[in-house]
Amino acid sequence: MSSKLSIKILLGMLASVVGFHICILLKIVPYDIAWGGRLKNDTEMYVFEFISIGIILLLCLTLLIRGKYIKQFVSDKTTSIVLWIFMVLFALNTVGNIFAITLFEKFFAILTLFICVLLWFILKPRKSKA
Repeated sequence: MSSKLSIKILLGMLASVVGFHICILLKIVPYDIAWGGRLKNDTEMYVFEFISIGIILLLCLTLLIRGKYIKQFVSDKTTSIVLWIFMVLFALNTVGNIFAITLFEKFFAILTLFICVLLWFILKPRKSKA
């Protein structure tokens, strides 16, 4: 799979994830099915959801830069480092989702694993054609 296609798929997925988090903020979706079922009150939910949305938007910005959809204002090395960090975080999140309390959250292990795979396709060294 090409890096460009991986970026497009990932941006679409992340837009959906942001939409999901907005639904939690608006209480359309109950927050007890997210965050491993560990949130205890609205205040915790608002803090965690805003942090989550901010982190996802940072990943989206990095992907937009990497895919050359917006002007590059940081180096390729910086975008690579950020994407590697995200890949590790999503790998850890996959493990966390597997051990989540709710079945709904366990399902997200599939999503986070797929995100890791897409990040790998984006980060893997490009083969030069001789």
